[in-house]
Amino acid sequence: MCGIIGIVGTQSVSERLVDSLKRLEYRGYDSAGVAAVVGGKVERRRAQGKIKNLEAVLADEPLDAQNGIGHVRWATHGAPNVKNAHPHTAGRVTLVHNGIIENFAELKVELAATGRVFESDTDTEVIAQLIDAELATGLPPLEAFKATLDRLTGAFALAVLIEGADNLILGARRGSPLVVGEGQGEMFLGSDALAVGPFTNRVIYLEEGDYVAIDHDSARIFDVAGAPVVRPVKVVPASVVMMEKGNYRHFMEKEIHDQPEGCQRTISAYVDALTARAAMPGDLDFKALERIQIVACGTSYIAGVIGKYLIEQLADLPVDVEIASEFRYRQPALRPGSLVIAMSQSGETADTLAALRYCKAKGMKSAVVVNAQESTMAREVDVVWPIHCGPEIGVASTKAFTAQVSVMIALAVAAAKARGMIDAAEEQRMVKVMLEAPRLIAEAIGLEDALKDIAVDIAKARDVLFLGRGPMSALALEGALKLKEISYIHAEGYAAGELKHGPIALVDDQTPIIILAPYDSYFEKSASNMSEVMARGGQVVFITDPQGAKHAPAGARVVVTAPASDPLVSTLVMAAPIQLLAYHVAVVKGADVDQPRNLAKSVTVE
Repeated sequence: MCGIIGIVGTQSVSERLVDSLKRLEYRGYDSAGVAAVVGGKVERRRAQGKIKNLEAVLADEPLDAQNGIGHVRWATHGAPNVKNAHPHTAGRVTLVHNGIIENFAELKVELAATGRVFESDTDTEVIAQLIDAELATGLPPLEAFKATLDRLTGAFALAVLIEGADNLILGARRGSPLVVGEGQGEMFLGSDALAVGPFTNRVIYLEEGDYVAIDHDSARIFDVAGAPVVRPVKVVPASVVMMEKGNYRHFMEKEIHDQPEGCQRTISAYVDALTARAAMPGDLDFKALERIQIVACGTSYIAGVIGKYLIEQLADLPVDVEIASEFRYRQPALRPGSLVIAMSQSGETADTLAALRYCKAKGMKSAVVVNAQESTMAREVDVVWPIHCGPEIGVASTKAFTAQVSVMIALAVAAAKARGMIDAAEEQRMVKVMLEAPRLIAEAIGLEDALKDIAVDIAKARDVLFLGRGPMSALALEGALKLKEISYIHAEGYAAGELKHGPIALVDDQTPIIILAPYDSYFEKSASNMSEVMARGGQVVFITDPQGAKHAPAGARVVVTAPASDPLVSTLVMAAPIQLLAYHVAVVKGADVDQPRNLAKSVTVE
């Protein structure tokens, strides 16, 4: 959500800022802007909409400077227009901000009472006004910055320019990530390693509450109390900092096709192919656990629901899965003998982080299933289970979802073995099944041409229903979510058994019904649901496997035959068709696939 870049450099800065902002587009945004120090004065260039609009502004009004800051904004306070676009300026101070300042209204009243005039509707401008007010008292920049930070309530990452301190950028983080990049005679600030990736692979991850002052040669870092601290420099792999679509039209398409390799990396991290044993890092005693609490949002929540099915079925270990934004406010009854698992691609999702901290405060052991191993969640838990799928740029999650599910499968098998629910032979069989999954996913992706044809008809629909049973009911939720996210077609996912309890009223000959039904223990009942739908004119797309295709009731509009797979990994195999279907529907409709409207990749505010 939003994106920040700051450069104290030795080259022309505006092109570099824009280059970095383009790498941050995946975070979701509705305006963009840059500011730079020109002849001792800070000048801004801002534009509503896409970065190309900002480039047009810069073409008309260039910035001849070496030091500057940039931002892509996803609107929270104030409409997405030029007035509210970042950077914001007050007096000597110009800054960019990710997050939400919760006490901005009272601070704004206080500042307005002293005669300060606001030009935007944002909470961000309050920060600039506060810093400028502190500078007016005679405080030097770093002290004025610290005094302001101490008055802010909420989540933020900041990059700040101050006139009169031309070779200095100040930064801070509380609840939103921020990194420092080290170059040769220049330094950088960014929302993540991808932001500073065009310029350096040497990255310092700021800790919660840290603030920093960077100049050409150094980064002075201070903790929340104001004490100087040293944070380690990490060399970030080139795969993180060099992201290209290759021959694919969109990042989402590429990331769907990346899934066989991505899941192979994930699975290989949690099983020993030589001994056919599953092992979860962290030395957890699964026998001693009373229950598992999974907290997550969006697609990660759905991956957690699939995990619940598998863990309870295989390991006989109770699992609760809750949407983090609800969990954190309902004061749930928790016990120290439980394990909380947070699931988040970014490791920065605000609601999930708050839910995780709530559970830790209750004495629970903690783990995170995460892609960003240097994220806030990863640093705060007892156990980190990385998904190893590599950077995911498309806002609608695909390869991160299947990688999360892969970790859940490994967890279920490892817990089942530790709790004596399966023997060594069954563990070895399951590991073999897991190792076959990447090949089966690749075969499922091979259905793309057939799914393109189906997408043409689905794109005409106003409403779509996804149905499934067992773990496929969770995958139905994911199919509906993907279609909504990127094509803007209203879609709902249901447990097929709930069909008669309401949703069947929606069925008519204009409503596509997508049924996920591999030939498993649920198949007969899923086939019965299919018959009920067709009897009412429903246009069924039946996604199954070869045995399911043989036994499917006649009358489906389309039968899509995915590879046969063991129930342990069937959600991984069946995920690719629903992702590809959503993708090609969005392409047919001409939607912005990688950056859907109103969405952000990492939701770091409530």
